[in-house]
Amino acid sequence: MTCRGSFWRSFTCAVAGIGHALRTERNIRIHLAATVGAISLAALLRITAVEWSVILLTIGLVWAAELLNTAIEAVVDLVSPGEHELARIAKDTASGAVLMTALTAVTVGAVVFGRRLWAWWM
Repeated sequence: MTCRGSFWRSFTCAVAGIGHALRTERNIRIHLAATVGAISLAALLRITAVEWSVILLTIGLVWAAELLNTAIEAVVDLVSPGEHELARIAKDTASGAVLMTALTAVTVGAVVFGRRLWAWWM
């Protein structure tokens, strides 16, 4: 099926891409678990609307980075099935982008949840 044409066809292809990543990529399943944990913690701690916005934007950025990383890896594997230095650099750099967004997400989580968790714990 081609993803050109109607809005709904494009939407269906996008959802299929997310589904493919969830089925085949271990790290996106880790992000899913972290997403469920962060949303559950946010609900439990009753964070503000602004904090919800920051948490949800951060989650979206991590997911987008992971999905782009998956796409880059697939294209690199297609055009360079063997070992090649430039292929390695492309994959490592894309992975690095995911790492940066994940580290940022942990930092945002510490800022948003840290004080409340500390007060709850003590």
